[in-house]
Amino acid sequence: MAVQDQTAVDVAIIGAGPAGLTAAYLLTKKGYSVTVIEKDERYVGGISRTVEVDGYRFDIGGHRFFSKSKDVVDLWNEILPDDFIQRPRMSRIYYEGKFYSYPLRAFEALFNLGIIRSTLCMASYVKAKAFPNKNVRSFQDWTVNQFGHKLFSIFFKTYTEKVWGMPCDEMSADWAAQRIKGLSLGAAVLDGFKRSLGLNKNPNDGMETKTLLETFRYPRLGPGMMWDAARDFVVAKGNTVLMGHSFKQLAQDANGDWRMSASKADGSEVVITAKHVISSAPMRELSARTHPLPQTSLQANNLRYRDFLTVALMIRSDDLFPDNWIYIHDSKVQVGRVQNFRSWSPEMVPDPSIACVGLEYFCFENDNLWASTDADLIELAKTEMAILGLCKAEDVVGGAVVRQEKAYPVYDDEYAANVEAMRSELEARYPTLHMVGRNGMHRYNNQDHAMMTAMLTVENIAAGSRVYNIWNVNEDAEYHEAGDEGEQHVIAAKVTEDQAAALTSERDVPKRIAPIGQPNAGDISKAA
Repeated sequence: MAVQDQTAVDVAIIGAGPAGLTAAYLLTKKGYSVTVIEKDERYVGGISRTVEVDGYRFDIGGHRFFSKSKDVVDLWNEILPDDFIQRPRMSRIYYEGKFYSYPLRAFEALFNLGIIRSTLCMASYVKAKAFPNKNVRSFQDWTVNQFGHKLFSIFFKTYTEKVWGMPCDEMSADWAAQRIKGLSLGAAVLDGFKRSLGLNKNPNDGMETKTLLETFRYPRLGPGMMWDAARDFVVAKGNTVLMGHSFKQLAQDANGDWRMSASKADGSEVVITAKHVISSAPMRELSARTHPLPQTSLQANNLRYRDFLTVALMIRSDDLFPDNWIYIHDSKVQVGRVQNFRSWSPEMVPDPSIACVGLEYFCFENDNLWASTDADLIELAKTEMAILGLCKAEDVVGGAVVRQEKAYPVYDDEYAANVEAMRSELEARYPTLHMVGRNGMHRYNNQDHAMMTAMLTVENIAAGSRVYNIWNVNEDAEYHEAGDEGEQHVIAAKVTEDQAAALTSERDVPKRIAPIGQPNAGDISKAA
């Protein structure tokens, strides 16, 4: 095996996603020498990369650029000052050939369903209110109590189970209460009748919610444009980003310096020595490749992930729908969501006569979907688009498949204890080893949260101690949908009480129901 000359730097970084490249960018600005390793041969950005095939660009999962953190917004503007565009926000639910507003407007939903089905929905709702389940334990129990079994089966069951890969009657009721806020079916229907009589002229939200974003910013060539620019800055200033290099092993010598090896597909290897290591690698991979093996390595090996793939179809059509994406609440197909890339940015699609959409499939690595060939997945996507009535199969003129492993850290019964055990051991033993980002911390974070963990880590390195507790960086899902951009200063000072209130709420992720008599597993941010 050919081993390259050893490289010595101040900081070695594993992974060129939002967390890794944010750290590399800020450390470079501060004058540190940095080397980043990235296993992808071509793309930086991790799950926020933009894949390009024949001029068509695909966003992996959809990334609206909105953050309440002024520091994150300022950094976005600094890295990419001239390439943001403002885009209209639109997402809807698709069910049996009709579109429904998202978030769901109950009266609109009943109207679209028609008289017979609406009557059945209302009867089911009245029954649920008259005879509620008094032993509410699951997502299904809670939602049926709120809306009746009929509406639950139409608007909650199918999509939820597609995304998370577990039955609704095994998910905790606590998650349902967090996820479905403010919607009262009875109040919404009453509002609909008042509106029909002209007695209510307020906007027809159908629910008590915060005002949603009507527009959002987006890089004109996709989110990967941001991370290409960050990488280019790092390299232009004399630091290094090694593409196609997989993290192999990490060890610390007697002086406290790190020795990290990374290998290429051809078997060649590079060795990097560094004072600090920042890891956005999955926790279980970091644990398995740190020498000597941590005592918690077996616990880290139990951490699981939900995977994801996108099938992009090029379709002969000016456009198919105006939405950024559509949630598919239909059990006849496996697809969970369909993106329209032109609605994200017209520059994502080079031919105005061709629409380009991405069908998103949620899966586990090596299950039947994941193991399917690209050709079979493209045929599946064509067939399902035709079943849904969104296009004719013969109008599809091209396709591509993008796989994203470890897209969603799984919050099972044991994850919190496993993460906390590994975190406690590694932080105690290795104060110069820093875990950041979604997979590096096994936290279901947004892009800006991942960036924030890196920003605070850079401040910790510069200070020579853990001034900031990066494990407090997390927010719930409505963070992306409401409020004012850049309204919070996050790293202007040590985490204050006000900042902690903004940072420590848990993002919505379902947990399995604990056995009767046992509490559900808690979040690690509450245990820390």
